[in-house]
Amino acid sequence: MKTLYKGKTKDVLTDEKTGAIYLLFKDSATGADGVFDPGSNTVGGSVEGKGIATLKISSYFFELMEKNGIPTHYLGADLDKGLMEVRKVTVPPLEFVLRYFTAGSICRRFTLPEGIPFDPPYYEVTLKDDEQGDPLISERLCLLKGLLGPGQYDEAVDLLLRVGEVLKEELAALGFTLIDFKIELGYDENGKVLVADEITPDIWRIKDEKGNIPDQIKSAALLLDKIDKNIGEK
Repeated sequence: MKTLYKGKTKDVLTDEKTGAIYLLFKDSATGADGVFDPGSNTVGGSVEGKGIATLKISSYFFELMEKNGIPTHYLGADLDKGLMEVRKVTVPPLEFVLRYFTAGSICRRFTLPEGIPFDPPYYEVTLKDDEQGDPLISERLCLLKGLLGPGQYDEAVDLLLRVGEVLKEELAALGFTLIDFKIELGYDENGKVLVADEITPDIWRIKDEKGNIPDQIKSAALLLDKIDKNIGEK
């Protein structure tokens, strides 16, 4: 395996013989000063077993998206090796954020209290640039910088909203309220937009039935238990 890219919580690998692309899920978690936070741009520490746990959760939700007609880059997973096989897509340095309630950075940026509901949900598109603090970016700037082609911005936003509906409904069935989440989107050789990267507690905030907001480590543990029961019942 050749490493193509090293990320905060995942590495991108390729099998040089077959050309297959894989994501290696690592035990690192985002956060700062010993506090885990899915909205952070830095690695806050490492938790043994986190990589396998988030791979299992991501596989569950990618398969759910596919069942609901939402195109993704997911091809399969090897839990023993911590690898997810994915389609080869171009992933621009963009994050697509959907908010159902105020939380995190939007509260700091606009001096808002946490917990105000958005109806309809509020979306933002940001440029992945740690030095600039992941600034908001418009469709015109995406086109100007060559990050997306004509029509892909609207296609991506539509996909974001569809992912949100499926994710919100499934998390509610598992006993959680979705606060917000962010996803990465890529496009294939034909320009078709697909959900890329991961769908795990590293990309969302949720609230449990008691009103607590677990960090991504606790969220993964709670979800795994519920997902295993859900799969067993099916």
